[in-house]
Amino acid sequence: MRSIHHQILKQIRSGSRAALATVVRASRSTPQKAGSSALFGEQGLLAGTVGGGLLEGEVQHITESVMITGASDQFYFNLDSDQDSGGAICGGEAEVLIDATPSAHLTVLEKMEKSLSMRQEGYLLTGVSSLSDSGRKIRRYWISGSTHEDLPMDMDPAFRELIKEHMKHAERHGFIEIDLSTIPHQVEMAYLEHIKPMPHLYIAGGGHIGQALAHLGSLLEFEVTVLDDRPEFASADHIPDADHLVVKDMDTAMGDIEGGPDSYIVIVTRGHQHDAEALKACIGSGAAYIGMIGSSNKVGTLKKQFLAEQWATREQWSAIHTPIGLDIGSKTVQEIAISIAAQLVEVRNKKFMADAG
Repeated sequence: MRSIHHQILKQIRSGSRAALATVVRASRSTPQKAGSSALFGEQGLLAGTVGGGLLEGEVQHITESVMITGASDQFYFNLDSDQDSGGAICGGEAEVLIDATPSAHLTVLEKMEKSLSMRQEGYLLTGVSSLSDSGRKIRRYWISGSTHEDLPMDMDPAFRELIKEHMKHAERHGFIEIDLSTIPHQVEMAYLEHIKPMPHLYIAGGGHIGQALAHLGSLLEFEVTVLDDRPEFASADHIPDADHLVVKDMDTAMGDIEGGPDSYIVIVTRGHQHDAEALKACIGSGAAYIGMIGSSNKVGTLKKQFLAEQWATREQWSAIHTPIGLDIGSKTVQEIAISIAAQLVEVRNKKFMADAG
């Protein structure tokens, strides 16, 4: 798991003070949508964003105060008159929940960390009390799994039933506010966020392109695994941006991949034979994306071999992105990596839109 929640845990475990700001409502042309979060420490912004510019500056100023007082609250911002340094008007309205004591939710965040490390999705439920002299009380729950049976048993029964009704809605939209007007309780506001493990990017080959792509994949919020049979190439010194490094024969390493709809596989090994081994091991894995580098001649030769040996059906072969990457006239290693990364994002976003719709 590599996300803002991981950064929160890291900050809490270090013993340093922090405040978590989350956009809970947004209208019109606000820079970030509801659910966007930013983590602030004593030295300023640590991770994430609530929109940048003047809004983020104002939020940071508030967090400096609440980290001292320990008083959490929800703040309203009218951006219609706000201008950035270039004079552009942002427009819109936003409400931001600022949690002054994320450390109070350590147990909940650790449950989330465990679920996501096992590639299990879930929901983060946040309940916010009415405002008092000491601010607002924030209580969080981690709901592991995707059914109402996973809801915590210590919830108020009426609140529990209401959450059940909204789980599918949160799955569709990612982050929602729950209307609590129908039930009497001490929670004034509640928010439900559907959280999934990051899509997993497997890079077969730790050469120059694999190295550059691992860096881009990390920036683009993929969990990155690099596989190579050469220890010096699949090493933290060579590829520091990888979450996982696997040193094995290519066919064995690729055969160990679970695949599935949240897996993205890029084959950029050092030669024709290694590419064939890697592709043969994963072509029927059901991955969301399989891409292989190579010239038209190489691709044509491998296609004939795969179909003749019945290692793949025509349908399976046609789903492979090869030659790999978007056509941006790439020449250098970095440009090739960018073209592949852009294609990964394109496929991921189309899949997200299809799943949501």
